[in-house]
Amino acid sequence: MKKVTHADIANAIRFLSIDAVQKANSGHPGMPMGMADVCAVLFKYFLKFDPSDPEWINRDRFVLSAGHGSMLLYSLLYLTGYKSVSLEDIKNFRQLDSICAGHPEYEHGTGIETTTGPLGQGIANAVGFAISEEILKAKKGKDIYDHKTYVIAGDGCLMEGISHEALSLAGHLKLKNLIMFFDNNSVSIDGPTSLAVSDNYKKRFEAYGWEYIDINGHNEKQIFKAIKKTQKAKKPTVISCKTVIGFGSPNKSGTSSVHGSPLGEDEINLVRKKLKWKHAPFDIPKEILSAWRAIGEQGKKLRLQWQKKAGNKINKLSQDNSKLLNNIFTNAKIAAVKDAKPTATRKSSEDILTLLTTEIPELIGGSADLAGSNNTKTKSQKIIKPGNFSGTYIHYGVREHAMAAIMNGIALHDNLIPYGGTFLIFSDYCKPAIRLSALMKQRVVYVMTHDSIGLGEDGPTHQPIEQLAGLRAIPNLNVFRPADTTETIECWELALQQKKTPSVLSLTRQNLIPVRKEFNKENKCSFGAYEILRTNSTIDLTLIATGSEVEIAIEASHELAKNKIHCKVISMPCQELFDQQSETYKNKILNETTTKISIEAASTMGWKKYTGNEGRELGIDSFGKSAPYKKIYEHFKLTSNNIVKQAKEILGK
Repeated sequence: MKKVTHADIANAIRFLSIDAVQKANSGHPGMPMGMADVCAVLFKYFLKFDPSDPEWINRDRFVLSAGHGSMLLYSLLYLTGYKSVSLEDIKNFRQLDSICAGHPEYEHGTGIETTTGPLGQGIANAVGFAISEEILKAKKGKDIYDHKTYVIAGDGCLMEGISHEALSLAGHLKLKNLIMFFDNNSVSIDGPTSLAVSDNYKKRFEAYGWEYIDINGHNEKQIFKAIKKTQKAKKPTVISCKTVIGFGSPNKSGTSSVHGSPLGEDEINLVRKKLKWKHAPFDIPKEILSAWRAIGEQGKKLRLQWQKKAGNKINKLSQDNSKLLNNIFTNAKIAAVKDAKPTATRKSSEDILTLLTTEIPELIGGSADLAGSNNTKTKSQKIIKPGNFSGTYIHYGVREHAMAAIMNGIALHDNLIPYGGTFLIFSDYCKPAIRLSALMKQRVVYVMTHDSIGLGEDGPTHQPIEQLAGLRAIPNLNVFRPADTTETIECWELALQQKKTPSVLSLTRQNLIPVRKEFNKENKCSFGAYEILRTNSTIDLTLIATGSEVEIAIEASHELAKNKIHCKVISMPCQELFDQQSETYKNKILNETTTKISIEAASTMGWKKYTGNEGRELGIDSFGKSAPYKKIYEHFKLTSNNIVKQAKEILGK
């Protein structure tokens, strides 16, 4: 039997990728062809994984940030023996319902660790993985958690702003188990990277506090030596792999033409000839496939050794906190009703977090340099620092985008629940990562404070208008806007219960009068919308409000009652949960009257589906103003007096 060489191992990756892209007539062959040598060395000699147990908690994490090169990942999963990816799956690359999607899509237990495609996201996810490993190692011991995170990034990933944010934080925290392979091929979609970039990468990474290693990405010995060096690193390492995009293609290698288009049959034949690959499309010779499967088998032995070493500690990792959480939330609601004082919902959030973070060590908090404003750090939380990961709070710095994407990595890793704060207006900086948390069905909690014109004097640059509508447009994302302390507690409870849905908590800066006067064990917010009061058994009008505007709606209802116009007030803290209710319930809430008015200090977009053709939507469809918040509410006519006026007009009274 012919001896299997490094070239054989690497070329198996190349030709599976080439053939899949060609069959699909769509995809990106250039990167898999260029990085095949690096991955062959990494998987053969260093990567700790077990295809027979893809969720082994102490596996090394492998992240493809340059997600367009997805065939590189699918080839590796198939070759090493993951049951999630078959040869038929690869033949169905980019086809409907194939696991081999155009860009990697996270799916539990498949070996696909995260969803990538938007460039730079995978880098930040990898930082989240590395942070998680350090936190869990500090909490549970290195007998259980002691692994590395490897991430492949391209020129495009490093151009994106998120890469600067994430890499800077990683260097600050000295994440020694984070290794990045920079596919330094100097080519992007438009052509050579010199069109837009002249960075000194070595100086850039050294300024971040990273180790920088420069190698030929096609030289097996250099690749091995570089990865070997990272195994005992004291800080994160980038291995700059000088590669040729489309390696092996006589006419297209080193050019942008091989980035995102099939090579074509004629060019593929030339690649086969040049690389001495005599096999038909999708045909991996038995001896080469066996060599790859042997690489996959190596990890099983490592896992079994780890299981023996870790012993009974493994069984103690998962614990059911549901009873404890239920008691915390119940007691907090009792206290809120008893206290009954005007409170900003950001402060209400802090109060419930104080109880949660004391009892639930899996909660990992943080803020983008707004801890004191977002009220996300509690007295019991210790700060995570370089070399000391025993705490549960991360100072992300002014890095909103990276924060959100790092939280995705933390959620994906194992056993941790991340939450992080900024102002609601800056959710725009977080949006790409929030969208991906929804796509990946991850329990991530975004604490977004200063949620309206109610923040006042900071003015229109800081006053969110369209942000709520934009967030509500994201599938599988719950946007909560609580009206008081009790609702805030209930929204936090729901956010933690939703294991496959991320949550946004939209919270006020200004104090709000309690609208829930009595304790009710039932979580009313779980319905998305509910009747909070009515002024008569028979009503003329339905007022629907969220957050800080619920108290205004209540005030207006009392004024209307004096004029013998009776209404009910609906608090709608979460449109998404309301939309999931039965038609019977939704009719009960909305259709008791044909006349409905919505009140929210934000864009009116989206409210028509609740108010109907005969209703009105009170909100703000312009930018805000700089002034004390009560003056701004008056300016935009978000007052009980205007609601009364609108109600009379619409009812003809």
